Amino acid sequence: MSTNKHFAARRWRRTALAAALGMTFSAGVLAQSNATGTIFGTAGTPGAVVHLENTATGFARDITVDQSGRYRASALPVGQYKVSLVQDGQTVATRDVTLQVGGGIDASFASAQNAQNLAGVSVVASALPAIDVSQVDARTVLTAEMLQKVPVVRGVTAAALLAPGTVGADSRYGNIASFGGASAAENQYYINGFPVTNALTGLGFAELPFDAIDQQQVLTGGYGAEYGRSTGGVVNIVTKSGTNEWKGGVFSYWSPRKLEDSPRDIYLSKNPYAADSGELYQDRSNNRTTNTTYGAYISGPLIKDQLFMYLTAETTKQSGSAGLGANNGATSTRTIATSKANRWLAKINWNINDSNTLEFTGMGDNNTSSAKFYNYNYLTGETGAYKGSETTKNLGTAGSSPGGNLYVGKYTGYITDNLTVTALYGKTKSRHADNALGASGAPCPLVIDARNVASSDNYATCWTTTQVLAPGAEDNTKGWRLDVEYHLGDHDLRAGLDTQDLSSFSGTTYSGGIYHRYLDYSTAVAGGIQNEPGFVAPGTAPQYVVRDRVIGFVANVSVKQEAQYIQDTWQINDRWMAYLGLRNEQFNNFNGSGESYVRQRHQLAPRLGLTWDVFGDSSLKIFANAGRYHLAIPSNVAIRGASASLFSQQYFTYTGVDPVTGAPVGESPLTGVRYLNGADGVTAPDPRTVAAKGLKAYYQDEFILGFDKALGPDWTFGAKATYRNLKSIIDDFCDSAPFEAYAARTGTDISNAKISGCYLFNPGQANTFSVDMGNGTFQDFKLTKEDFAGNSNHIGFPALERKYLALDVYLAHQFSNNWYGKLEYVWSKNYGDSEGLLKSDIGQTDPSVTQDWDFPELMIGSRGYLPNDRRHELKAYGYWQMSPEWLFGANVLVQSGRAKNCIGNAPDGYDRQGYGSSFFFCDFSVDTNGDPIKTFHSRGSLGRLPWTYQLNLSAQYTPNWADNKLAFTADIFNVFTQQRTISIVETQNSYDDANYGRTLSYQTPRYVRFGVRYDFSF
Repeated sequence: MSTNKHFAARRWRRTALAAALGMTFSAGVLAQSNATGTIFGTAGTPGAVVHLENTATGFARDITVDQSGRYRASALPVGQYKVSLVQDGQTVATRDVTLQVGGGIDASFASAQNAQNLAGVSVVASALPAIDVSQVDARTVLTAEMLQKVPVVRGVTAAALLAPGTVGADSRYGNIASFGGASAAENQYYINGFPVTNALTGLGFAELPFDAIDQQQVLTGGYGAEYGRSTGGVVNIVTKSGTNEWKGGVFSYWSPRKLEDSPRDIYLSKNPYAADSGELYQDRSNNRTTNTTYGAYISGPLIKDQLFMYLTAETTKQSGSAGLGANNGATSTRTIATSKANRWLAKINWNINDSNTLEFTGMGDNNTSSAKFYNYNYLTGETGAYKGSETTKNLGTAGSSPGGNLYVGKYTGYITDNLTVTALYGKTKSRHADNALGASGAPCPLVIDARNVASSDNYATCWTTTQVLAPGAEDNTKGWRLDVEYHLGDHDLRAGLDTQDLSSFSGTTYSGGIYHRYLDYSTAVAGGIQNEPGFVAPGTAPQYVVRDRVIGFVANVSVKQEAQYIQDTWQINDRWMAYLGLRNEQFNNFNGSGESYVRQRHQLAPRLGLTWDVFGDSSLKIFANAGRYHLAIPSNVAIRGASASLFSQQYFTYTGVDPVTGAPVGESPLTGVRYLNGADGVTAPDPRTVAAKGLKAYYQDEFILGFDKALGPDWTFGAKATYRNLKSIIDDFCDSAPFEAYAARTGTDISNAKISGCYLFNPGQANTFSVDMGNGTFQDFKLTKEDFAGNSNHIGFPALERKYLALDVYLAHQFSNNWYGKLEYVWSKNYGDSEGLLKSDIGQTDPSVTQDWDFPELMIGSRGYLPNDRRHELKAYGYWQMSPEWLFGANVLVQSGRAKNCIGNAPDGYDRQGYGSSFFFCDFSVDTNGDPIKTFHSRGSLGRLPWTYQLNLSAQYTPNWADNKLAFTADIFNVFTQQRTISIVETQNSYDDANYGRTLSYQTPRYVRFGVRYDFSF
């Protein structure tokens, strides 16, 4: 009897420990809350009490064990907990566990009669995916401790890129990531449960002080029904909170310019037909910067066990950049740039009592940058006169932080042991500024001299940027959500609803308000200036003319997003668990006049999952997941496509030129004003004519199958396969030919119909449009796939395709014997004819209105390997605690290159819209007469960019004489200073274009970061 009892106790310890370790590494569907977690388990004796207490704050709950011998406590703040089993008023067993964001921890006990004291079982949080029998999704949780020990750049994206299936996006989008083959604009980012994704475009997110991160959860697939509005991934951050101990600290990080390797110079491609082949395009030898970050924090109890505060702030400065522009000989530019980011976060936690808690978060993210421009002569190496400047606030590259302020409040009510209610409300506001000034301190107009004259005769200019953001630009997000969770027998039921209102006042204008383009008269005319009403040929033709363009793409636009969901986590028996969820979403997009132009309701997204604990001891799990995910149209679509906007041009003669700005003097009109695409800046298009009727939402289906296996107490290994299929997108097309084909097929008179501009539609299928017939009536045009092929080339749109297939294999060593490590390999294939919301081939930053589907000929050869396809990816990271004073870390990334394209000019007759180098046709050779031979090259068929390799190393010294309060760190990024090409110019303007294939970006060269921090308590 004693032998059997000893065996049972030993086996139970193995099962409990494996399950608890597993729960700390990956969050399960038992607790899908995006800022809390769940502790659950078996306790043997019905009626016993399980006491849970947060060791840092004193927050406590008592849960009664139900008749099946189980207990469950949901919506708990993350952190360290002591879990005690209380029988007849006496504590008979305790366990120490760490609760992670969105996670569940199995803190089970044997029956009260043979309970063992498990206080020594302390589960430490880790980022590694271990055995979690409740998990059906793909996620990684990174703790503050992990982020301090592994050498990563201090930023949310760098941390997210540790997760499998994530890759860096195109460099032109800034520092953001692509998840699971989706475009970089298809992700959602949360801080303390509230979305901080860029409200206008979905590109980028508000950053927070990096040291404020307590836990960062990265969801790369299979997430539950409470999450939506994402077909890429979800990054969910929970910030640190105050505790019962007053703590403070100061820190500083410094990356000196002198210890940074010079980035590689950029050269034109070695095109044998180009006269300037292989020449220096940009000298970047001096493009090095000094980065300095300093900050502080303080936290503690305002009222012990009840009211807590956490406050932190940091400032990051970058200076020393002295970059040169493109090599234009004597007319090049030198730039000296600086930037500064001020970030702060304040958080209040109030444990009103054991049944009610409140949490308030305030956050600020304000970044500014300034650049001064000087003339530079590549021929002599001399810097010339000051040319002008540009300053921005909360603005930069597409993926830069949109900045702004966040305020969010959250209430949690533990109504009964089985019923929990949470409510959240928050808002963000981000104001943007963009000012470009000439040397005189006044804005300079955009001037391009396109005359056929010697470069020495070109008109002088002073502009420094082509377009600027409209004054007064800002983004706002307001939202709330309500979640109710109820435990009923073997079912954990959860339901909720949430609303987000995103609004933006945004748009662009030309620098100085106007664009002057000087032309040879013979270029501007062909029997008169084409398509210019009011043109009268002058008696004596001038040698040159100027075309003036004015734009005003500015509007106040918004999107209202609502959702409801219900889900059930059903513990079928002790080995099988099923997850069933259903999400219903509604999207409503409004133009600048406040009118709805796209409305989508009842977007149903089922989510299903199943796990099998094969042996019943958490040593082997097989799991599967299937789900549908929707995405709303970004609000930026309405600025040009659905709102009043100005786009005009007019031709003039002129008598002189301003010697400083290059603007024409003495202009006299040759033509009247022409409003391109009907954009007169006053009248918004009728909402009925902007988009197809019954527009289907953007959505994707996903399937996951995998297993996890424990290999002894310290090792885990597993694999999973992921398949994603994009079923529907929304983009725009700008072709009148399908309407003309419909009219011819049906005998409809369209002589007075207003058919112009672009229309939102579902590519690759039939669509119905409401057409203004010009007599005050509207008529439905049901365009078939054949109608879309009704152009002169009889070419139609292909069926939409974006598929992602991945196999992820990992091996992980939990922290023991003073070291921790993870090795993960992902093979993936990202294939189709649409990247999604973006077009990385050309770095286009207009989500959902890309160039791709504007007219069918553009899609010839578009099917192939997509821009986010990285066939092979190996990630490894970990750390070694050599001694109490010394810790060393490493981070390795090996990745295959992106597939290459050539996007050039179409054969004669195929470019019906004048798009130029936008087709999958290029010239790589000439015939015997020296004429270029145009050849077809489908997407991704021209090989790949080189493999990239990067090793980061870190060391941390925590001297004993400072009582572990002082730490010195040193990190070396890209130790072997690998600088391989990661993106190139993929457009070819002519067969002798040496710009095609030119490198756009290399890997960041080696640099060193030193750090010092002092943490204290008082």
